[in-house]
Amino acid sequence: MKKLNNFIDGKPLPAKSGATSEIINPATGSAYATAPVSGAADVDSALSAASKAFVEWRETTPAERQRALNKIADALEARSEEIIAIEVENTGKPVSLTTSEEVPPMLDQIRFFAGAARNLEGKSAGEYMRGMTSFIRREPIGVCAQVTPWNYPMMMAVWKWAPAIAAGNTVVLKPSDTTPASTVFMAEVMSEFLPNGVFNVICGDRETGRALVEHQTPAMVSITGSVRAGIEVAKSAANDLKRVHLELGGKAPVVVFDDANLETAAENIATTGYFNAGQDCTAATRVIVQESVYDKFVELLAAQAKNNIATGSPDEDVLYGALNNADQLARVSGFVDRTPSHAKIVAGGSKVDRPGYFFAPTVIAGLRQDDEMIQNEIFGPVITVQKFKDEAEAVAMANGVAYGLASSVWTSNHGRAMRMAKAFDFGCVWINTHIPIVAEMPHGGFKRSGYGKDLSSYGFEDYTRIKHVMTNLGI
Repeated sequence: MKKLNNFIDGKPLPAKSGATSEIINPATGSAYATAPVSGAADVDSALSAASKAFVEWRETTPAERQRALNKIADALEARSEEIIAIEVENTGKPVSLTTSEEVPPMLDQIRFFAGAARNLEGKSAGEYMRGMTSFIRREPIGVCAQVTPWNYPMMMAVWKWAPAIAAGNTVVLKPSDTTPASTVFMAEVMSEFLPNGVFNVICGDRETGRALVEHQTPAMVSITGSVRAGIEVAKSAANDLKRVHLELGGKAPVVVFDDANLETAAENIATTGYFNAGQDCTAATRVIVQESVYDKFVELLAAQAKNNIATGSPDEDVLYGALNNADQLARVSGFVDRTPSHAKIVAGGSKVDRPGYFFAPTVIAGLRQDDEMIQNEIFGPVITVQKFKDEAEAVAMANGVAYGLASSVWTSNHGRAMRMAKAFDFGCVWINTHIPIVAEMPHGGFKRSGYGKDLSSYGFEDYTRIKHVMTNLGI
């Protein structure tokens, strides 16, 4: 059985207590590794190392940090087969899609933030008061505590550490307890190009995460996770007035008007709804269709699920793999089992009869706005379908959830698309597409989806603090 370690101050280390947990391959349902369950002493060590390293790292120039990040990207690219194998074994994802859809964007995002380090912006220096010159300094915040989820462990780690380190901060990152493997590997690769203590990884459970975010050392806490976790982090951070960055859950509306290309929409929505087994907070899983084409669209979507969407082992030619863990499989199954009598399962609806945590691509039609599958994040390969009459009702249904992360509208009417983009209460609106993400554009939500932005210059700026400096010209 493989043995994973923490990575603290440039060294792989077990938990001081010796405690470990088993890491499960979701495609088989069997344990293949152990990882530390870190306690308060491990958190102290990691944060102490990060705090010590910050003294020197904050003094590096943007050019120096850019070179380091570009070298990291090059090294990860050169070892991409290794990290893909590690990620696939830990997540059960298809090899082909991890190779084509995760690694290239991840490398691009590291390189983007390498460049962002040299593009700091602020008001121009000038005399905004007679006899006084003012200018703005952008400075690193300090030690950043970061927590990443299990749905995209490799990429979400990059979204956290890349802007933080590029801005001159140091990091202690806790990956999900079920998916620590690729982050630990990443830390080992990065150590060749970063001073000891700049990037630290501690493995563990919910209590490990709590000890990390409640510790007095971090100046900023950044997490991607559930709404519940975000609320807990925000509460604990408030005690020390830590800066908080929260990228939480979603319930993306996918609004299809009767003038859309229905065949194209159905194909794209199926692909982006079932990608990564629907374990994506932006997944196209809440479809709202105009009533005149509702029946036809349900048929098209069901046909996609039955005929064109496949799930299976990582080495098979499939769109998605296993759900992440047994609890998540039970959660998804529970939602489907509780399908109300006024709704109908038109495709899938059950666990796949094979080892591992596989669930069939599922379409459920006839749901109402107050149903739990509409209001709550399923986070699985389940697409729900509702009907609407007109634009006003479409907007009301789209916005009628607690989340506000991502959305899309499908129509050939430009004016209508623009009206929807304005009216949707979501941090991202896609028009006649769904889920493309680029490094230059921000990712983050409103309402219970959290606050702060990942990616883009906006995400980079979240990891800086602004200082006003004024000097008296008369002295």
